[in-house]
Amino acid sequence: MCHVSCEHLTTGHVTVMNPFSRFLRQWSRNVSLDEFVEYWDRLESVVVGVYRQKMTAEAAREEFEVVWPWLRVHYGAWEASLRPLWRQTSAGGRPTQNDPFYLLLTCAKPEDIQGNWTAMQHLPAAREALNELILSQSQ
Repeated sequence: MCHVSCEHLTTGHVTVMNPFSRFLRQWSRNVSLDEFVEYWDRLESVVVGVYRQKMTAEAAREEFEVVWPWLRVHYGAWEASLRPLWRQTSAGGRPTQNDPFYLLLTCAKPEDIQGNWTAMQHLPAAREALNELILSQSQ
């Protein structure tokens, strides 16, 4: 998957934004969905960085402590809309059985990401569901 870098003002960390989501969001008029997707992009960046050992758990801590609590608070507003969408995705080559958003948000600390292949396998399912939601909100 190709990513483009962008700066986040809250922590100053450079993170990646999914280019297809960014493309879809140009027609979105839903500010709260856009904000949710921006925070999810940040989560994705931390998960991939820590899992691939391009970022230590310690280096990820500041971003983790901003992003995870925010997403945990705001996910409830999107959970019902995302549920039918993630259920149409696959994770690890099989139909997604568990909520990929909840699975990733249950990580209590950056160290929980290290070696967590299940989390990595569920990132694409979450992204696909988000893109479908963005598309449906833009029409």
